[in-house]
Amino acid sequence: MAKYKLVQKGKPFDKTAPMKWYATPISEKAQSATATTRAATENTTTGPTELDGSCYILRRYVENMLLLGHIATIPYFGTLRITFKSSGVEKITDFNAGEMIKEPRILFTPSKEFREAVINKLTFECGGVIADGITYGSVKNYRTAIGEIAPDDGGSTDGGSDDGGGSGGATGGNPL
Repeated sequence: MAKYKLVQKGKPFDKTAPMKWYATPISEKAQSATATTRAATENTTTGPTELDGSCYILRRYVENMLLLGHIATIPYFGTLRITFKSSGVEKITDFNAGEMIKEPRILFTPSKEFREAVINKLTFECGGVIADGITYGSVKNYRTAIGEIAPDDGGSTDGGSDDGGGSGGATGGNPL
């Protein structure tokens, strides 16, 4: 389940434009490599150490392919390639790669199968609201704080679920 917070923002180049609410992703902390290999090999005949070693070998191979200028394929996941920005020159003889090529990055492109496997199963859950530098645990809590609904109101005027729209089954504020 992908979690998000609602944040009210204006247009940076149009100060007169009305503020709008936008969903921003909440990313949980990544697992360690050890926890990942243990979880991925659970209920299989592959040991965590074997997967860890295989991942290390694949990483070295991908690194070498990228350094040689190739697009590197990671089976079942997608491809990695090098991309960068560059300044331009009028005369080809004035081009200096060391000074003019900037911001090299590694770009990942998921395979169609991997992308669809994740995107088609994705659901969303509201993880709160950020307004005026204050984080609220839910849309209901935010609406209560700004006086839009009464603190003891069960949310009947809330217009539906407490998750700010979408699916996911958020249950609202603290029931205690």
